[in-house]
Amino acid sequence: MENREKQNAWKKLMAVRGMGQVVTVTAGLIVLCIVFAVLNPSFYSGRNVGNLLRQVAPILIIGIGQSYVLITGNIDLSIGSVVGMSCMISATLMTKGMNPWAAMLLTLVLCVGVGVLNGLLVAQCKLPPFIATLGTMTVARGVAQIVNNNYNTDAIGEAAQGYRNLFYYGSTFGLYNTIWIALVLFLGFNFLLSKTRTGRHIYAVGSNIEASKLSGINTDSTTIKVYIVSAFCAGVVGLITSATAGMGTMDAGNMYEMYAVAASVIGGVSTLGGQGLLAGTVVGAAIWGVLQNGLQFAGAPVAMRNIVIGTIVVISVLLDVVIRTGKPKKAKNNTKLVTAQKES
Repeated sequence: MENREKQNAWKKLMAVRGMGQVVTVTAGLIVLCIVFAVLNPSFYSGRNVGNLLRQVAPILIIGIGQSYVLITGNIDLSIGSVVGMSCMISATLMTKGMNPWAAMLLTLVLCVGVGVLNGLLVAQCKLPPFIATLGTMTVARGVAQIVNNNYNTDAIGEAAQGYRNLFYYGSTFGLYNTIWIALVLFLGFNFLLSKTRTGRHIYAVGSNIEASKLSGINTDSTTIKVYIVSAFCAGVVGLITSATAGMGTMDAGNMYEMYAVAASVIGGVSTLGGQGLLAGTVVGAAIWGVLQNGLQFAGAPVAMRNIVIGTIVVISVLLDVVIRTGKPKKAKNNTKLVTAQKES
């Protein structure tokens, strides 16, 4: 009896918003690490693990933002361009003599503005998320190009050394600050998603937006909030990028919208909305990083790495759709069976 109760409790835990898939992809991550470590012992050297974590941190941050949007059943394609916009604006302001911290704050405000615009276009103007964020993606990339007259910026200089230390070079307790920034953002946004009313509203909107409206949830406000989170996260990654390069580059953030989707869906966030955990996004970002790093050690070209990542994303989305759309049919069949048994 006691064992049955434990089994039922475990099944309920696994069913909570994709916990089962988090466990599965974590097992996959461990297998990947073992395979690459066997193929090349340098893979698990302390130096490589440190670099790997620093590469994964920006992908985790944009993955957090994309996960918020996906859980509401929407998508944000403007992430990569907002990263580029943030990188160029912050670097340009600093090269023009603005205080680095003031430039950072102003850049984040502008990025949040893009998030508000995305949210208004989707929630208030009822544009399909794909079209709305495709448009802002183009606009943000245009801003990144025009902010310094279609040129990358010069080096941001010695005055921004503290800024560069915070976002890239510096370390605390043996870990690069970039990793700490990702960890702090994960803890904060995970608390917001899992422990607050706003988080419950985000899951409710993604599960059934009409039912959410009837229950009194402000669905427009919830949609705008998730796009703000996504744009803020992209803005932070843009700051990390400018600190890393020591300058602004117009093509920064290219393909990042794809990487953000990869981290989310591999980690179990459903593209159909209403399901997913940020813990899964952490594992998904780690899998992305291990694949990139491990394939690089194996001598695979960049094109091959992109093909592998893209294939995994397609398979993950396909499995999600099959599993999610298959459940109602199964439930319906079970209902018919119970009805037939009662009639007999």
